[in-house]
Amino acid sequence: MADRLLGSAPPIVITPLHLAEWADAVSQQVFRRQMSPQEATKVHQEFEKDIQSGLWIQAAMPDQAFDLCADLARRYGPKLGIRTLDSLHVACALELKVEKFWTFDERQAKLAKAEGLKIS
Repeated sequence: MADRLLGSAPPIVITPLHLAEWADAVSQQVFRRQMSPQEATKVHQEFEKDIQSGLWIQAAMPDQAFDLCADLARRYGPKLGIRTLDSLHVACALELKVEKFWTFDERQAKLAKAEGLKIS
């Protein structure tokens, strides 16, 4: 599904938060024995190639991301049950003024939509 979404899309902005989440997600796959260490190495290499090719555009964490993260948690946490990383991802997207918010996480999608982001 991700390949289809990325097919004709403009470059996607990623922050150090995304890089950390990526490393964790791949490591979890190895831990659960759903991916071998060799496959994980290949996945990381492919991701790095995608970055080098311009598919992913790296951006620094926005200065106000943590302040906005806390604000989103106060406003939406009681209603949506969002976690810190949910609100931090959305805060980064809002601060970076992205065109679309891409997620497979239902809570993030609800929060992003509530803040007026277009969901893909």
